[in-house]
Formats: sequence, C-alpha cells, structure tokens
Amino acid sequence: MISRDRYRARFRALQESNKGAFMPFTVLGWPDEETSFNIIKTMIDSDASALELGIAFSDPVADGPIIQAAAHKVIESGFTVNQALDLVARVRTYNDDIPIGLLVYYNHIMAMGIEKFYARAEECGVDGVLVADLPSESADEIVSIATGNNISTIFIVSPLTREERLDKIVKHARGFIYLVSRLGVTGTDERDASRDSRLAALIASIKKATELPILAGFGISTPAHAERMMASGADGVITGSKIVDLVAKAEPAKMQAELSAYLKQMVAALNSVKV
Repeated sequence: MISRDRYRARFRALQESNKGAFMPFTVLGWPDEETSFNIIKTMIDSDASALELGIAFSDPVADGPIIQAAAHKVIESGFTVNQALDLVARVRTYNDDIPIGLLVYYNHIMAMGIEKFYARAEECGVDGVLVADLPSESADEIVSIATGNNISTIFIVSPLTREERLDKIVKHARGFIYLVSRLGVTGTDERDASRDSRLAALIASIKKATELPILAGFGISTPAHAERMMASGADGVITGSKIVDLVAKAEPAKMQAELSAYLKQMVAALNSVKV
C-alpha cells in the first residue's frame, strides 16, 4: 500500500468533480535550472492535475525530436540526475499536494543503483516513476523496490499491447495507466492521435482489467485532441512536446504568460467534457 497516495487522492477528487486529468510534461533542467523551476511552477499554478517530469537521457527512444532536443541541451549543460532530483525536491516544497511522476530510462536507475535511486526519489517527493524502456516482463525487482519506497510504478499500454501483457501490467501498475494513443514517438505533427477508431475499444478493454485511471499521451497537443480522448473513454491526457515547443519559441519575458494561457485552455477542455 502506498502511504499518502497523491495519485489516488487527486484522481478521486477529479472523478467526483466530473473532470478530466491534465498532466503536463517538461524536461527537468531545461532550458536551465531556474527557468525549468518556473515552468513547473506555472504548470502547478495553472491547475495541472499532476506532473510528469523527464530526466534527460542521451538516447530517449520514446521521445520525438522536440523533447530529444531539450534533453540533449540539458545533458550538454552538465545537469545531472542528482540535480534533477534536487529540482524535484524544490517543486515538492513549493506544492505538497500535486502528484509528481518521473519519466526516466533504465540506465538512469542502474547508474545510481536501483535501491538508492528509489530512496532518493521518495526523499525528494516523487510519487511515481515510468521507466520508458523497461518491459513489464522484467519489472518485478523494480516494482518491489519502488513499492518499498512508496512510489507507484507507471506502465505504458499501446494499441499493440497483447492481452497477456496487459494482464502483467495491470498486476504491477499503480497510480495510472499511460496510454499511447498512437504508434511512433511523442510529437505535435499532423498525425491526429485522437482519430484511431480502435482507441475507444482499447480503452474499454483496459478498463475491464483495471480501475486505474487511463491517461492518453503521444500526439495530444490541442484542446480538441483532449476532448476527443475524453470522448473515447480516457480519464485525462498527457501533453509534452507542445509545451516544450511553446517554451522554446516564446520570448523569455512572455513565456510564463503564454504557457499559462495554453495550460488553462487544456484544463478547461478537460473540465467541460468529462462524462
């Protein structure tokens, strides 16, 4: 049992209010540490339901070019995993209630040591960890150590996930299910993630297997995308590439205001269509 399960508390409150969850993503330490902190504060102050924060990795195979570029800039700056966790601790001090999830790659964990990584993550206020390149079949040790440190293990389900693998994922997963709403990598291109006619059926099959909330990601960048994900049965959405792109293109003096306006549009869309 997770002590102080922020995910459960937040998702329950959203469900009771008939609202969808909005989980924005950014890369920790990008474009620099202080701006990164301000980006995350803006997310919280703009009514994000929860946070997904990435630790930069040299070969982020699940990420599209926008997030890859941000990650490479962080690595080139010398910003370390320990510094990323310290930044999470600052965020937790700023807000003690919002669920914080990390998106990491297995090498991050192995380099520090599994037990040390999860102990540090708990100490810094992390609620969940998604290991992007860890298959569910190999997750037993990670799940055990994560649970021992009061951290939920987040798993990805895609349109290609077989039923037997879904059963394994559901057995281990806590917090929420990350639904890949399209095949490929993250991004904002014209392949509309929300038009796959099989998506509603996939979400229905997941809901038969688990009561965990389902949050759709990959290619979700507009309020209309969010609305269609909710109409397909998702409990919320995750948006990353659009946010990173917006920040990268904004004038520094206007960045936080423009980011807040976008985030509030997404939240409003999710609040208006939950059924």
